[in-house]
Order: sequence, then C-alpha cells, then structure tokens
Amino acid sequence: MLHTMTTKPEQQFGVGTPDAFQRLWTPHRMAYIQGENKPTGPDGGDGCPFCAIPAKSDEDGLVLARGESVYAVLNLYPYNGGHLMVVPYRHVADYTDLDLAETAELGELTKQAMTALRSASGAHGFNIGMNQGSVAGAGIAAHLHQHVVPRWGGDTNFMPVVGHTKVLPQLLADTRRMLAEHWPA
Repeated sequence: MLHTMTTKPEQQFGVGTPDAFQRLWTPHRMAYIQGENKPTGPDGGDGCPFCAIPAKSDEDGLVLARGESVYAVLNLYPYNGGHLMVVPYRHVADYTDLDLAETAELGELTKQAMTALRSASGAHGFNIGMNQGSVAGAGIAAHLHQHVVPRWGGDTNFMPVVGHTKVLPQLLADTRRMLAEHWPA
C-alpha cells in the first residue's frame, strides 16, 4: 500500500506516546542489530566479512583503496556519511598482532582516508579508532579494523538525540565512487 502525503502525521498505535515528532524509520539498521554479516566463529573461514571483501570487486565490496597488507572500505552501517574502515587482509584480532609493515600501512591508509574525505566532502574533523574486543564495542571482534568517521561542525544535530538515528544523505555506492575519485595516488 502506498502512503500519500497528508497534512497530519499518521498515528500508529502502540509505538509510544504521541508527540510532535514524526519518525524516520531506518530498517536497514535491523540487519546489523540482528547480526547479519557477523562471523560465526573466530577464524577467517567462519564467515568473516573482512576476509570476504577483498575477493569482491571494488564496487561490490565498497572498497576504496587496496594496499599490500591493508585495504580501506566503507562501513555498511555508518555513523556518518563517509564512515570508512582500514582493515588488514590478514585475519588478526588485536592491534598488537600486526607486524611492522601492516602497522605502517594501516597508518598510511588512514592518512589517505582523511585526505580523501577532506577533499571530497570538506570534513572538518575525524573520529579515528579501534574497538578491541567485544566488551569494548567491536562488532566484529575477530578481525581488527580501524574506523575513520568524518565530522562536520554542527553534525551532532537533534536527529541522534531525539530520533535515535542518523540521516545519511547519500547511497553507499555513490559515496564509494566519490571517495575513490578523491583518493590520493
């Protein structure tokens, strides 16, 4: 059934106390909440998406750049538009498990990611970090990944507070294409 625009918001019973706010539904987040694409065990062959992504095309895997030992990929469940991750090809869980070359290249691709995001979207700042272990918030604790989240002045608006959601203004494929075009050589 198609929903047509009305001057009065449609009321849905059982979803809370009526208020002046309309709801923006983000059903794509349910896949993340229910554990879609999460590994079934600690090994790379246990369904680890970070182990599977490198075998895909850049477009299908949302890969932005490939190095010798790490790659950069858009986050399927972003906190902000342009949210990406730098991931080693090798299936390791802990930062201390990286060798010297992996550590250096992870740092270099992080710098390139910042450059590309500034060039493509005018990012004012960044949140950069890793959640080490599931108790620290890692969604996929078995495979190390570093988040690079672009930030803009005023991007912490009312939506995350009131609506408990982020509004992402661009499809992931379009974001991947834009950032890949701005990735430093």
